[in-house]
Amino acid sequence: MPDLPDRKSVKRKLLSNFQLDKNGQELDKATNDLAEIIDRAALQEDAAREALLRAQTLRVQIIFGSMVLSIVVAALLGSFTSRAIGKPLAAVTKIAQRVTEESNFQLQVPVTSTDEVGVLADSFNQLIQKVNHLLEELKAKQQSQILQNEKMATLGRMLAGVAHEVNNPINFIYANIEPAKNYVEDILDLLKTYETEIPNPPPAVSAKAEEIDIDFLQEDLIKIFNSMQVGVERAKAIILSLKYFSRLDDPAPGPVDLHACIDSSLLILNSRIKQGVEVVRNYGELPTVEGYMGLLYQVFVNVLNNALDAVEEKAKLEKTRSQEANLESGSESKKPDKSSCSPRIAIATEYLDDDSVVVRISDNGTGIPAASQEKMFETFFTTKPRGVGTGLGLAICREIIVKKHGGTINFWSEMGTGTEFAIALPIKHY
Repeated sequence: MPDLPDRKSVKRKLLSNFQLDKNGQELDKATNDLAEIIDRAALQEDAAREALLRAQTLRVQIIFGSMVLSIVVAALLGSFTSRAIGKPLAAVTKIAQRVTEESNFQLQVPVTSTDEVGVLADSFNQLIQKVNHLLEELKAKQQSQILQNEKMATLGRMLAGVAHEVNNPINFIYANIEPAKNYVEDILDLLKTYETEIPNPPPAVSAKAEEIDIDFLQEDLIKIFNSMQVGVERAKAIILSLKYFSRLDDPAPGPVDLHACIDSSLLILNSRIKQGVEVVRNYGELPTVEGYMGLLYQVFVNVLNNALDAVEEKAKLEKTRSQEANLESGSESKKPDKSSCSPRIAIATEYLDDDSVVVRISDNGTGIPAASQEKMFETFFTTKPRGVGTGLGLAICREIIVKKHGGTINFWSEMGTGTEFAIALPIKHY
């Protein structure tokens, strides 16, 4: 192996030759250029890194600025929305509170827009107007009910007074009919004794007896007294019915004979019943019930009166149809047209159990329309023409039966067939 100094000298010689070589010079130049490129790349990398950092910083700033701007815009929109929506809603709320506190249904919410808030305000105004209208109707109905109640109270007092005043002379007549009848019978017996003891009376007596038709007089006089007694008894029954009917303010419930109560109610309505209406009674064995007699009279009179209205209306309709049919057929009759419908009211009583009894009143009248049946017990609702019905009868009946007696009142009806009312009453008043 050669020595180390020799080897260094060889390397120097080779390096000197390489530097003198042209290719070596170009390679050296290229190396220098590459070094410059690398330096520039390093500078550009540093610049890019700085630009990236600035971009990241700018992005963060933009995001933060956008968030701040969004918050500001949201706050502005919230404030605007609050003023645009909250203010009208506050006005609606304020008017609603005033209407509730002051009961002043003349107030109105100002409508300042046509959007949803404006529609809400307008709807609220319409609601206030409708409530105001309903209140006015209710006040009018209440006044009408007050007048009706006062009228009924006045009528009851008047009936009680009339019944009391008429009862005295009727009792006087009734009390004297039987003695008068006995006196007349005694006189007739005396005449018979005269005829037996004096078979040949004087001519003047015979002439007078023939003139007054003594035989017919003796026979008819007793009939007259019997008729008078029947009439007075009927008058006493009517007066008693009126007295019971006028007792609308019984202080406490008492024993009530329902059959007598129904019969007395029919007696009060007899002037309408005798106009061709058939009344069928099918009474069962009933105990007396505890109740308010005058109020029960009012219930039965109302229901029976409605039944009479229904059968009379159907009879009129049938008569009108018959007349129209005769005119269409060209036949004429000298006899007055009679309705093909026979007005009929049936009354049945039934013992249900140890606690209650039921009274059924049915008719073959016109019936109640299905659309009206749900409203029949509502106050002031009526199917009768204006001025004929007040709409208070059945409402009062329901109050009397349900609230005063703890019973029930229901009905079944079909147009053209008739109506049936079922009134259930407890035997003991609780």
